[in-house]
Amino acid sequence: MADKSIIATDSAPQAIGTYSQAVKVGDTVYLSGQIPLHPTNMQLVADEFTPQLEQVLQNLQAVCQAAGGSLTDIVKLNIYLTDLANFTTVNEVMSRHFQQPYPARAAIGVSQLPKGALVEIDGVMVL
Repeated sequence: MADKSIIATDSAPQAIGTYSQAVKVGDTVYLSGQIPLHPTNMQLVADEFTPQLEQVLQNLQAVCQAAGGSLTDIVKLNIYLTDLANFTTVNEVMSRHFQQPYPARAAIGVSQLPKGALVEIDGVMVL
């Protein structure tokens, strides 16, 4: 098996369970799901969807940077939404953070997320 290393940063929320922020195996980084917690106080940043999505992307960026990459190195995203009516907003916000070629992506409707979050995103990054 390739060398495995754990990625951790104080610039993103600390894990609130039995998982790591990310795990790097070879040149692939598996990013754990990020919810819209502010990294210093571990509270949701807002009740509204757009600020929550922006915080999730900031948290993902922080973990990507800790692994030696950035959002542009992500090849696959899974986006979990408690309301699929926010799908259009996801596309608008992502267009500000990603350029073509876009990562592969899934948008999945779920009944609830940790801490009452409206959105969670995990992904895979290749360095």
